[in-house]
Amino acid sequence: MTIVQPNDLQNTPSTALQDLPLLEVRSISKFYGARRGCENVSFDLYPGEVLAIVGESGSGKSTLLNCISTRMLPTSGLVNYRMRDGSVQDVCHMQEADKRFLMRTDWGFVHQNSADGLRMTVSAGANVGERLMAVGHRHYGSIRSTATDWLEQVEISEDRIDDQPRDFSGGMRQRLQIARNLVTGPRLVFMDEPTGGLDVSVQARLLDLLRNLVSNLGLAAIVVTHDLAVARLLSHRMIVMKDGHVIEEGLTDRVLDDPQAPYTQLLISSILQV
Repeated sequence: MTIVQPNDLQNTPSTALQDLPLLEVRSISKFYGARRGCENVSFDLYPGEVLAIVGESGSGKSTLLNCISTRMLPTSGLVNYRMRDGSVQDVCHMQEADKRFLMRTDWGFVHQNSADGLRMTVSAGANVGERLMAVGHRHYGSIRSTATDWLEQVEISEDRIDDQPRDFSGGMRQRLQIARNLVTGPRLVFMDEPTGGLDVSVQARLLDLLRNLVSNLGLAAIVVTHDLAVARLLSHRMIVMKDGHVIEEGLTDRVLDDPQAPYTQLLISSILQV
């Protein structure tokens, strides 16, 4: 598997940095006028850790994800990110150019609707290659070779490299979006309902692929989902949200097997056990 890094970034953080939080979320709140999106949410995320944010529709989980990933400015609170050199920056108040650079290098974002994360009228190879070019790569042969490698890693045949995403199935589009995000070796990936809208068999295949990639690459990830089976399969820890508040949090297996909050108990009892 070829992961291409921009020239001025190291591929692997030092051992010392591995013991420090990669992301520190402090008292994040977002209000839409009088309506609460999320309120007073805090947590740490460590390198290589996967956190699931779960809850029913309207619980505030997507609002929280958008605030953390700088896609939306929170009403209050801080999101501190530890850069590769060990410095910590409040990403909510970064300059726009710095945010864009972060999203092209250290971060990835997998959308529920793959069309939001892909350019639908250019080829699959160009979708992957575009992110490489954004971090300074210009050699056509090298870009195409790396794109081919990544398409194979996400189970897209090499002979589809010149096809456009609009000719792909929903599952193939999601796998292409994953390749586009991971090709530059990010340390943190945000996923918003990554299996939403897919058939059950396609979901299972995509989840297996995601779990293997996240584990093999040592990625940290924040996954928003209403599907507790997705949370169990992918995450180490989970946060349960309701009406914009965190109701319960802890190790995924503990929360799912021994929920403490009445709302979490109700949420788990309303679905088939995984």
